[in-house]
Amino acid sequence: MKASLRLLTKRRFAPLFATQLLGAFNDNLFKNAMVLFVVYSIYSDPRAETWFSAIATGVFILPFFLLSALSGQLADQRDKAMIIRWVKFAEILIMTIGAAGLILAWANHAVHLLAIPLMLLALFAMGIHSTFFGPIKYAILPQHLKKDEVLGGTGLVEAGTYIAILAGTILAGLIPVEASAVAVVLIAIVGFASGRQVPPAPPMGECGKLDFHIIRSSVALVNGTMHIPRLFLAIISISFFWTIGTVLFIQFPPLVKNVLAADKAVASLFLAVFSVGVAIGSVAINRLLQGQVSARFAPVSVLAMGAFVVAFHLVCRVWDSGLPPEELMSLHDFVGHSHAGWLLATLLGIAIAGGMFVVPLYAFLTTTVDASQAARTVAANNIVNSGAMVVGAVITLGMSAAGIDVIHQLLFAAAMSIISAWLAQRLHLACD
Repeated sequence: MKASLRLLTKRRFAPLFATQLLGAFNDNLFKNAMVLFVVYSIYSDPRAETWFSAIATGVFILPFFLLSALSGQLADQRDKAMIIRWVKFAEILIMTIGAAGLILAWANHAVHLLAIPLMLLALFAMGIHSTFFGPIKYAILPQHLKKDEVLGGTGLVEAGTYIAILAGTILAGLIPVEASAVAVVLIAIVGFASGRQVPPAPPMGECGKLDFHIIRSSVALVNGTMHIPRLFLAIISISFFWTIGTVLFIQFPPLVKNVLAADKAVASLFLAVFSVGVAIGSVAINRLLQGQVSARFAPVSVLAMGAFVVAFHLVCRVWDSGLPPEELMSLHDFVGHSHAGWLLATLLGIAIAGGMFVVPLYAFLTTTVDASQAARTVAANNIVNSGAMVVGAVITLGMSAAGIDVIHQLLFAAAMSIISAWLAQRLHLACD
């Protein structure tokens, strides 16, 4: 673990780590400021709130499905550090648009006509930003790190990402929406400055012609990757994980408001606890595996995740706020509730187990193939993952439309963990 932490002092890793951390922080500050404001200040219908949360998730994910093939080609055939600089400059422009939407919503001016469309446009653009940055943050690691440092570096990136998600999520629930509008632009500027410090990462192979036909290139990329058994199993396993995660993240704000009868600070706490747990799991699995890329703990980790989801469901079923209708618990009142400790413990368990499951699988993606193909492998994974996440969002909308309440929708996420465990076990038997 100490060896991995020493990477934070190296220029070959630290600027990339900081840039990713700032980007994840900004994504979540903006998205959660938007979702929480809309759920708590604009809508007052549980179904509409779930739909907006799902639509926001889908809007952010869609670019991963459409543009990952192009982003993977760029990352493998152009200097990755140069792409980072362009992407982070674009973030400044995107967040300026998003900030305008937040300010209009805060001022209650043209909320449905202009403010919400501007915020969703910025969220979609940030999805494009993350689509082009995503393959780089993993594919650059084998290029700048030694072979025995890749798992540790991957774990630090994952842990840092979820710590950033934690910080952005907490801040979104604590500061006024107008302050969030200013913050997202300033953080984008700092992220651009950090990205300029990433060392050059020239392409490892020949620079071929880019295929801008997104459907043809996406199909070719996925077909060219999924025929490798260990990559197929790793990608499908990760996709099931993110389908589960999508269902949970869509449900958190409506669940906190309508089932637990708690305010937006508690919704932020839920997302924050989840982020802390994944960060803990990311670091813990690296320590258990001692730098070895292995899936041997993946099956039991995802089964534990499913068990914690069931436990979380059971606590939600017996929850009683004791408040009159329409009145919401504050963070202080929530923490003092007799069942709050159990609820937060099960949520933390879900996240820790999830982090332990997914980190070694990401390491498989960059260590199984030649370094010149790493970004395209991550991009292929992003295409399949984003498709699975969209499916998760659609299933969530379908369950809501069918009248299945949020509490019982949790059981769908738990059931999917069984399939993930079976896939992970196959990966373990095939590779370890």
